Amino acid sequence: MNAPNPDLKTSDTCIDSRFTVPGMRCAGCIGKVERGLSAVPGVAAARVNFSAKRVAVSHAPELTEDAIIDELRKLGFEAERAAENPLGRDDAETKRLLRALAVAGFGMMNIMLLSVSVWAGADAVTREMFHWISALIAIPVIVYAGRPFFSSALMALRYRRTNMDVPISIGVLLATGLSLYETIVGGVHAYFDGAVMLLFFLLAGRVLDAMMRSRARSGIASLLGRMGRGAHVVQPDGSTQYFEAERLAPGMVMLVAAGEALAADGEIVEGRTTVDSSMLTGESDPRPAGVGDTIHAGMINLGNPVRVKVTAAAQDTALADIARLMDEAGQSRSRYVRIADKASRIYAPAVHSLAFLSFCGWMLAGAGIYQSLTIAVAVLIITCPCALGLAVPAAQVVASGALMKRGLLIKDGSALERLAEVDEALFDKTGTLTLGEPRPADLTPLDSRARSVALALAQGSRHPLSRGLAQALREAGAEPAQLDDLAETAGMGMTARLEGQDVALIRPEIETAGLAVDLLIGGERTRMAFADPLRPDIRETIAVLDAQGIACGIASGDRVEAVEAVADTLGIPATGGMKPADKLDMLGARADEGHKVLMVGDGLNDGPALAGAHVSIAPGGASDVSQQAADAVFVGERFMPVALAIRVARATMGIVRQNFAMAAIYNVFAVPLAIFGFVTPLIAAVAMSASSLVVVGNSLRLARAAGREDAA
Repeated sequence: MNAPNPDLKTSDTCIDSRFTVPGMRCAGCIGKVERGLSAVPGVAAARVNFSAKRVAVSHAPELTEDAIIDELRKLGFEAERAAENPLGRDDAETKRLLRALAVAGFGMMNIMLLSVSVWAGADAVTREMFHWISALIAIPVIVYAGRPFFSSALMALRYRRTNMDVPISIGVLLATGLSLYETIVGGVHAYFDGAVMLLFFLLAGRVLDAMMRSRARSGIASLLGRMGRGAHVVQPDGSTQYFEAERLAPGMVMLVAAGEALAADGEIVEGRTTVDSSMLTGESDPRPAGVGDTIHAGMINLGNPVRVKVTAAAQDTALADIARLMDEAGQSRSRYVRIADKASRIYAPAVHSLAFLSFCGWMLAGAGIYQSLTIAVAVLIITCPCALGLAVPAAQVVASGALMKRGLLIKDGSALERLAEVDEALFDKTGTLTLGEPRPADLTPLDSRARSVALALAQGSRHPLSRGLAQALREAGAEPAQLDDLAETAGMGMTARLEGQDVALIRPEIETAGLAVDLLIGGERTRMAFADPLRPDIRETIAVLDAQGIACGIASGDRVEAVEAVADTLGIPATGGMKPADKLDMLGARADEGHKVLMVGDGLNDGPALAGAHVSIAPGGASDVSQQAADAVFVGERFMPVALAIRVARATMGIVRQNFAMAAIYNVFAVPLAIFGFVTPLIAAVAMSASSLVVVGNSLRLARAAGREDAA
C-alpha cells in the first residue's frame, strides 16, 4: 500500500471503498494512481490490486465515492465502483483484445507478403501497386487493432498526462501517416508492415495479461460457489420455506438434509450427524456434530437431517472470510510489477525527448520536415521496448512449456521469478504430502470370503473410507459378493444380508485413535485400520529441496497428532490444527523475517495461504479454489515436480538476465544509429523484431533445463 496521507490518520472514522480501473495497463499506472490519490485531501491510503485492476481507498466519510472517481479521471483513468463492475467484464475485455490481435495478425501476414516483393526489387509500378494494397489493408487494421492504445493515450493526454501508450500511439500513427504520404507521392519506402507488426507484438502481451487476471479472479468466484445456494428455513407453524443464501439472516433455523451443503454458518439446535469439513479444515475424516456444535457454510451434511440456527450469513460467513483473505493476500503480488514502475516513468518522456531532439537537430542541420519526421519516427519505433518486454515472458513461456511436459502447469509467468527466490517451503499434509485417499493399512486379516463381502458393501457407498477400501480390494483381486437388502444408514455405514446372515460395514462403536471401520459377518467382527499414504517420492523430493538450500516444514489444519506423525516420519518440523488465518499469519511472519516461502497445499482452507505466499503450488487433485489460488499445479502422485520447478525457475532467471543484457546492448547500438539517420522506419521495425527474435532464441535454451529431475 502506498504511504498513508500524513494529514489524515487511518482510524475507525475512515471508510473503505473499492473501484474498478480498467485503464491500468502497466506498472507505472500503479504508482501514478496510488501517489495521485494519496495526495487528495481526505484520502488516508490507496492500494492498487493490479491483477484485478482495482484500487482500494481508505478515506474520510465526507469524501464521496463520486469525488474519488473524478480524481481518478483527473489522473487519466476512467473508474467505476467495484460493486457495479459486471462479473464478465474481464472476459469481455479479453475477447476484445483477442479480436484485435487476430486482426493485427491477419494484416501483418498479408502486408509482410507484399513487402517481400518490394524488398526483392520490384519495379516502380509494381512497388506503387503493392504500397496501395498494403495501405488498404493496414489503415483499417491499425484503426481497429490500435484502439486499446489510442484510447489509453487519449485519456492520458486529455488530462495533460502521459503513459507508455502515448509514444506507442505516436509512433504507429506517424509511421502510418508517412507511409501513406510515400504511397501518394510514389515514394520508395512505406512502413505499414512495421506499424502493424508493432501492434501485433504489443497486443499479444495485453492478451496474456488479461487472461492471467481473469484466471486470478475466477479463484474467488469458485470459492464462493462452494457455499450452498440456499436453505429450507423452518417457519413458526412448523413448515419450511426455501430462502436463497443472500436472504438468510442470523436467528433463522435451517433444516439441513443429508448430502446438502450448508448455505450459512450456524449452531446445531436439533439432531446429530457427521459433516465433511475437508474443504474448510483439510481434515480428511468426516467429523461428528451434535447439538451445540458450530458448523460453517460450505460444509456438507453426510449423516442425518439436522436443524441449524443461523449465526452468520452471506458475506459474514467463514467461507466469505476466506474469500476476502484470498483477495487481500493476492493484492500483495503487485509488488513484483512495481519493479518496473520507475523504468516506465522514465520511458515515455525519454523516448519523446529523443525523438523530438532528433527532429529538431535534423531540422537545424538543414534537413527537410519529411526527412526529420522520418528519423523521429525511426527513433520512436526502434526504441519500442519489445525486446525488453519479451526478456521475461519469452523465458517464462519456454520454461512453462518444458515444465508442463514434466507434469507441472505454471499458471502465472511471474511465479517462476518468485520460485527462483524461495528459501523455505511449507506443505499441507492431507492431499499434499499424502495422497488424500485413505487406504486400509492391512488386508491380511480378511480371507477371500470376507474380502468379497467387504467389497460388495464398500462399493455401495460414497464415503471416503468406503471408496478407499473398495479400491484397495479391487487392486488385491477381490470380486464382490452377491448381497441382498443392501442399505446405507447415514452416519453409521452399510448393511445387507448374505445367505441369511447379517453383514455390515460400519463405524466402530468405540472411538479409535485413527481412522477405522468394522466388518461384521454374522457375529464375527473384523476391524480395519486406515491410513493416508505418503506420496511415493516424498522423501527423495525433500532431500532434493534440502540440497537446493530450501528448509521444509508442515503447516496443516489436520489433527496435531496426525501431523506430528508425518513430520516424524519425514524428519521436518510441523504445526497442526491451523486455521486459514493462522497459516496466513505464519507466512506473514516468515516474510517479515526476510524469508521467501513456497506454500504447497490442496484444501479449500489453504486458499488464503496459497494466495498470500511468496509463491504457491497445488496438486492436481486439489479443490478448484486451491488450484485457482495457486501459481502452479502438478499432476500425478509424484512430488518431485515441486523441486524440479525451483531448479527450472532458477535457470529461467539466469536466461532472463541474459535477455535483458542483449536487449540493452541492442538499444545502445540501435538508438544512436536511428538518431543519426542511418535507420529508416522500416529498418527500425525489422531491427526491433530481430532483437525480439534473438531474445526468444536465447530463451529456447531453457527447454533443456527440465530435461532431468535431479537436483540443480
